[in-house]
Amino acid sequence: MTKCAAIQMASSPSISANLLEAEKLIAEAVKAGAKLVALPENFALMGDHEQDKIKVKEVDGLGTIQSFLETTAKKYGVWIVGGTIPIAGDDKNKVRAACLIYNDKGQRVARYDKVHLFDVHVPNTNEVYRESDSIEAGDDSLVIDTPFGRMGVAVCYDLRFPEFFRKMSEQGVDFIVIPSAFTAETGAAHWELLLRARAVENLCYVIAPNQGGFHKNGRRTFGHSMIIDPWGVILDCYKTGSGYVLAEIDHERITKVRAGFPVLTHRRFFCE
Repeated sequence: MTKCAAIQMASSPSISANLLEAEKLIAEAVKAGAKLVALPENFALMGDHEQDKIKVKEVDGLGTIQSFLETTAKKYGVWIVGGTIPIAGDDKNKVRAACLIYNDKGQRVARYDKVHLFDVHVPNTNEVYRESDSIEAGDDSLVIDTPFGRMGVAVCYDLRFPEFFRKMSEQGVDFIVIPSAFTAETGAAHWELLLRARAVENLCYVIAPNQGGFHKNGRRTFGHSMIIDPWGVILDCYKTGSGYVLAEIDHERITKVRAGFPVLTHRRFFCE
């Protein structure tokens, strides 16, 4: 069994302050036994305006935030799922919301670009989001081998598309990491519901680091970062503010649940 952690933050417009907070929480999680630590979406920057991320975008493979992830993973000997950071794309006026994965030697082993972009008017509020104005969408899912099992990665709004997760399931995932910045309104309505559904549907663990608190830009995020087992049991939850959740990935648990409740072998329709 392997202990994994999901970090919760209330990130600000200050990259340096956010990185200091992230390292502090990573160090605490590692001290508690975590071998893999996942950061939330936008962990390094929650700007005053959507366009702020474009001003600080990094070239793939070079930049302050990427150096931080590399150095921190190596320093603490831990795998890091690096939330999302703004990486330059094809359009100079936009970025990719890239989730970079580093192994315990500080080597980058994978990159996932957020596929589904949050273009919504949140019901019963004045909150309007248009991520597509500043972000280029990715075009594929990610599943990789790790020392802890097969890991899938998704980001925030991806959570609402079950077919996206089923595609990962067909590649044999043991756990899925979902860095997020769910709003307070949508989080209260759907966060736990959707996370537990994705875990139950695919009979896998879900590790869900979320932004949680009040942000300088006026936004309020839901928090409640959690880790969920293949039966939909919440193993740990951190409600609001900065902190982390910690739980074990138990492969015997995955095998037992899938053998006793073989939903995945009963499927009759498959993704293309």
